[in-house]
Amino acid sequence: MLLALIATALVAAALLSEELLPYISRAWERHRARRRALPAASYDPGRERRAEQRARTLLRSCVNDEEWAMYRDLGFLRVWGTQPGGPPSPAGAGGAAYAYLIYPHRPIVAYVAQTHRLLAEYCVEFPDESRPYGSVRLPDSDDVLAKWMALTGDERRLIESANMHLPGREHDPARVKRDLWRLSQWERARLRDAEHSQAS
Repeated sequence: MLLALIATALVAAALLSEELLPYISRAWERHRARRRALPAASYDPGRERRAEQRARTLLRSCVNDEEWAMYRDLGFLRVWGTQPGGPPSPAGAGGAAYAYLIYPHRPIVAYVAQTHRLLAEYCVEFPDESRPYGSVRLPDSDDVLAKWMALTGDERRLIESANMHLPGREHDPARVKRDLWRLSQWERARLRDAEHSQAS
């Protein structure tokens, strides 16, 4: 009885395979044709790391030694404001010296240099439109360089075209204050090192 069932199953499989084989063959050919038609975009996991290394090299060639050391050590850049009376914002600096902190992929923060009072956050975006791998995000150092160039080249135009928000919209004010403290400690340490090297 078992032998008869096995024999029947084998005969049925042989008959079905002759009927199904052309369909399977055509489906396989269609699959192969689709794969040939689509360009093979091979994913390169090191591409973003190499892009950031190139961006850091470019940033280093554009900013001065102090700014480069600041970005390397602290992860952000400071740019001094140049507009008399402070940045064009509702909470203006009132004639006091002011500056900006530039973070990668975060809003630019304006603050009063003497008191560290935060004035505003300015949202600007510089998308990566390169092909074929363009994305909405530049490498971190390219984003910082684009903001630095825009601020040092035409501060007023950048600030007036940016989306302005009160402090605390995207940046945690406590963290920005901590970064300003870190910046002051970093500058003191550099000053001590410079005095020590001159005394030697």
